[in-house]
Amino acid sequence: MTAKELYEKIISGPDVLTPVPQKVPEGRYRIFAFMGPAFLVSVGYMDPGNWGTDIAAGSDFGYKLLWVLFLSNLMAILLQTLAAKLGIVTGLTLAENCRKHYSRPMALFLWFTAEAACMATDLAEFLGAALGFYILFNIPMFPAALLTGVAVFLILALERLGYRKVEYAILGMVATIGVCYVIEVWLSRPDWGQIAYHTFVPQIDGKSIYVAIGMIGATVMPHNVFLHSGVIQTRLWAKDHAFKKDLFRFSFLDALFALNGAWFINSAMVIMSAAVFFANGIPVQSIEEAHQTLTPLLGGLSSMAFAIALLCSGLSSSVTGTLAGQIVIQGFLKIKISLWMRRLITMIPALIVIYIGVNSIKVLVLSQVVLSFQLPFTIIPLILFTRKKEIMGEYVNRWWVNILAYVSATIIIGLNIYLLYQIFTGDF
Repeated sequence: MTAKELYEKIISGPDVLTPVPQKVPEGRYRIFAFMGPAFLVSVGYMDPGNWGTDIAAGSDFGYKLLWVLFLSNLMAILLQTLAAKLGIVTGLTLAENCRKHYSRPMALFLWFTAEAACMATDLAEFLGAALGFYILFNIPMFPAALLTGVAVFLILALERLGYRKVEYAILGMVATIGVCYVIEVWLSRPDWGQIAYHTFVPQIDGKSIYVAIGMIGATVMPHNVFLHSGVIQTRLWAKDHAFKKDLFRFSFLDALFALNGAWFINSAMVIMSAAVFFANGIPVQSIEEAHQTLTPLLGGLSSMAFAIALLCSGLSSSVTGTLAGQIVIQGFLKIKISLWMRRLITMIPALIVIYIGVNSIKVLVLSQVVLSFQLPFTIIPLILFTRKKEIMGEYVNRWWVNILAYVSATIIIGLNIYLLYQIFTGDF
């Protein structure tokens, strides 16, 4: 067997962006055929990395930082919609557009940064899923990590039955997270008046600004932008003008529903933490500590719901992280690697980290550093591509969209730079 045959048999995989076989329904149910891509993306907004900042925000400052999540959600909807539009209009992912429009050295540099961001994200998400198994079943972290690997492989194996099956699995886990946090909020009996007030009225001080920066800085994760520009193409059943116009409209609604759902879940984390930990004067510094504290305060149902939600968050984000990494390497380098092979490769660093007992908080901080460094190299090309008429045609951004996009990008990138400064100076 030649090296090429070995590669094609063991390592190479099918195109991850093959359109979902679908007879598009007409009438009022037409929208449901287009729903799904944004829900895969929304997983990145409720991954284990966000849990730490949300819990810290609620336990340390009560409801005061809920407005940060509201603002973050608006920026996320805007930028993810641009990513979807780029994929629809050009028929190419953000990675493929970078390869097409930039010089080879620049494209290779962007690939390197994007690949590093995907691996850093994947490491944090894998750790979160392992932590979910550890908390839920009270097993050591390394066996929990192995169990995580098996679970993610099983979910990815659904692709053999059709890409839509993977979407259904992710949607099921997102729905489970939502139900778990409905239970958490119901058990915590929060102050709804304070929730409404602080959701729309900004309030910040010197002490809370650090947590607020962490919340906004994690608004748009690089891999999510690449992911959305790619998975939207699974709905690109036709390339005529009328269909693209419909697809763009439905993709916006998809993003609106999915990201507002992620906003609800993140807000629920802050609300639960505020109503339980802040109200009782209990500062919580880690996910494990939050779980341990819930049982005596709210009972076993609350702590179980918390653990199940964490597990679903880690597993679902690990799957979408693998898909994003596949889209990145396929777009920049034209290399097709099977999903299971990529999952196996990216799982190894996480297993090593867990086996040698590296502090999980340090790993999460390191992943944040990598993401913060890469973010400008994702957002800036996205905005530059979607504002060029020669690329987007009649779908080019309107002037006010460009202004909003640049303002959002400036805020997010600026806060990430400031967050990097805090991390390196030891103030984080």
